[in-house]
Amino acid sequence: MAQHTLDSFDHLPASTSRVGAHRGPKPRGRGWIVFAWAALATALLVGAGVTYLAVVNNSIQFDGILGADSTSSAAPVETPTPTPTVTPAVDPQATVTVLNGTDVAGLAGAVGQAVVANGWAEPTVANASETDVATSTVYYADPAAEAAALAMSQQLGIPVSLSSAFPGATLTVVIGADYAGPGSEGLVSSGEGESDTVG
Repeated sequence: MAQHTLDSFDHLPASTSRVGAHRGPKPRGRGWIVFAWAALATALLVGAGVTYLAVVNNSIQFDGILGADSTSSAAPVETPTPTPTVTPAVDPQATVTVLNGTDVAGLAGAVGQAVVANGWAEPTVANASETDVATSTVYYADPAAEAAALAMSQQLGIPVSLSSAFPGATLTVVIGADYAGPGSEGLVSSGEGESDTVG
């Protein structure tokens, strides 16, 4: 059998741990480098998304994340303005009319005297067109006279009402069957249809 001439490929090295003729050993830490790049890319994408949302609708608030006081940027709470209250005040210049809406004779005149005693000008007293008024009321037509109406209401113990039904005087006091204030002492009903001889 013919023998071939030996060359360098016929002599194998003593160590055969190398696999493949063109593959080198894998560098250490290569997996961590890939992970680091992936993490960096993820962080950049998330940051870009958050920035986009903040620019588009300005709905993202970072207050409190870094220890900032979240209440410092809160919108101030508006305190409702209280409705001013009217202080009752006697007005000696106000014109006053007292109408007797009951069948008790002399009631308008007696209430008129009580009105004068409380600091008001001499009132005009008369009988109302009806004698069956149930509720006594202090009427005033001008809102500017509310303080005077409230003062009269307190003195006589009857409610007030803003009304244009009695435009002839600043205040019109209509005495009804429920009246038990100043001037009503000792007066009794004089009978149906009888006029108030004092008023």
